[in-house]
Amino acid sequence: MKKIHFIGIGGAGMAPLAQLALHSGVTVSGSDTSLSAKSEHLKALGAEVFYGHNKEHLSSDTELVVYSSAVTEKNPERQRAAELGIPQLRRGEFLGIFAKRFKRVAAVSGSHGKSSITAMLCTILESCGCEPGALIGAARIKGESALSGNGDIFVTEVDESDGTHICVVPFLGIVPNIDEDHEWSVGGAEALKENFRTFGRNSARLLIADTPELRSFYAGHPNVITAPQPDNFAGFHGFMAKNAALAVEAAVQLGVPRDDAVEAVRSFSGIERRMQLLCKKEGNIYLEDYAHHPSEVRSSIELVRQLYPGKELLVVFQPHRYARLERFFAGFCSALDLADRVIVTPVFAAWCESGSVDGAALARRLERGIYTDAPWSEIAAELQKLDGGKVILILGAGDISELTGLLRDH
Repeated sequence: MKKIHFIGIGGAGMAPLAQLALHSGVTVSGSDTSLSAKSEHLKALGAEVFYGHNKEHLSSDTELVVYSSAVTEKNPERQRAAELGIPQLRRGEFLGIFAKRFKRVAAVSGSHGKSSITAMLCTILESCGCEPGALIGAARIKGESALSGNGDIFVTEVDESDGTHICVVPFLGIVPNIDEDHEWSVGGAEALKENFRTFGRNSARLLIADTPELRSFYAGHPNVITAPQPDNFAGFHGFMAKNAALAVEAAVQLGVPRDDAVEAVRSFSGIERRMQLLCKKEGNIYLEDYAHHPSEVRSSIELVRQLYPGKELLVVFQPHRYARLERFFAGFCSALDLADRVIVTPVFAAWCESGSVDGAALARRLERGIYTDAPWSEIAAELQKLDGGKVILILGAGDISELTGLLRDH
């Protein structure tokens, strides 16, 4: 394959995959709706990147189109590909093909924690001289999120939200949890569960978090390994300790001595938007986390309470997708009420533009919630005026990152 075009090239999962294609010697082009750091990085590496979608962006010598699951058949570049008879694959389908280049694939699925576990495992393998290939769906604080690898191991997260995690056939499958999320996009709750069962069947070895739910769910698998779920491990706490324990056990299954793996995971410097310290200003601590499901919101708040006991906690929360907010409305209320105060912003719509409940409705249901549709710049200015002694936790998976960009230390 000589030329691939990526539609949605700046996406969290698309950009590192396009980078891996570049590393393998393929000519890469792509498009996205707006400029981003990821797409600019790809341009610097030699990709041809267009902003906006237009059929003219697709050249006739393109041999394959890879598209984000958010890109519909109505996209002009997909329509042009159909006219030209160019094959089209979803991102996860192409990832499954690319992963076959490696003898041993370690694939992280699950509803929460995929990027962190993948990045932790990658850090361990790098530190221990394994030279893995890797695809991480978030930017590492230190290191690339796409590695070509010189060894036989490829570490990747795989996406349950569109069902394409079943396209990868792992030597080692890793599942930290299975929650009721994205069921609306794969055909319902039972279809989501069946996809996870298929992922397990595809895995020669299956590493799961040691929970009653997962032990029961995968009881019939012939080669299940469980990892403990400690609250404190290798210098990590809360859900990050659980992620680290899974990453260490995964490294052990790939041949790394346990003591070496534990020592190596201590060097993990984090990934962006996952319990990331943005700055400390005027006696306040500003943190960001990608949490956008009630289980994640609860875990994030509980971890902050553990890390900063006694401090007032203000949460700024951007709901992500109307379907998720409606489906888990009560759960969001319960989780967010663990904070001292909550500022709720408008919903980041993603694929659906409206719903029966919105950010204002969520704020009204909270014990100490307020709603604002002010620009991010105004919210940032108000947060920076707060009296000292507080922790400000910014939660969400949408463009709330624009707010954190205004707050972080540069």
